[in-house]
Amino acid sequence: MDNILINPKWEKHGYIQVYTGNGKGKTTASLGLALRALGRNWKVLLIMFTKGGDNYGELTSFKNLSPEISKNLTIEQAGLDRIVYANNKNYSDEIAIKEGFEKAKNAIINNLYNLIILDEINIAIDLKIIDVDEVVTLLKDKPSDMEIVLTGRNAHEKIIEIADLVSKIEPVKHYWNKGVIAREGIEY
Repeated sequence: MDNILINPKWEKHGYIQVYTGNGKGKTTASLGLALRALGRNWKVLLIMFTKGGDNYGELTSFKNLSPEISKNLTIEQAGLDRIVYANNKNYSDEIAIKEGFEKAKNAIINNLYNLIILDEINIAIDLKIIDVDEVVTLLKDKPSDMEIVLTGRNAHEKIIEIADLVSKIEPVKHYWNKGVIAREGIEY
């Protein structure tokens, strides 16, 4: 077979990645990707859906990045000062999440970033706060060189179908089963 490259510009193409499942590490994986991209001088947008407040170690770390690196990072929180679940969501949550999605749409449509992380958007879709078909259309129309990451449990089948990479993180064993609660510096 000839030595033909199928896609000689693969490094210039942006893909859609999904981190889902019931295991720990979806947001953590996306944050590692953000740090890697920032280290390569990429412009990065992180929108945290269903999460608000400032009691997250990653926010403190990102605030303390060097000026050279932090100039390329934008963080938007699209949630109140708590994590949103089906049993505690309210109208204010929906407003914050929808405002975050509008910011995401603007950033994608206007090609403002190299990497956009939509943290916990799968939950917002699962809770029917954000319409899955609108997300799919947005992803299909994204700039070809933009990388987009969607995290959160219960990724919708339509999101999985359009994605180029899907990692399903499933728990095998977790110390929470022994009664250990979320620990500062590890879970948040």
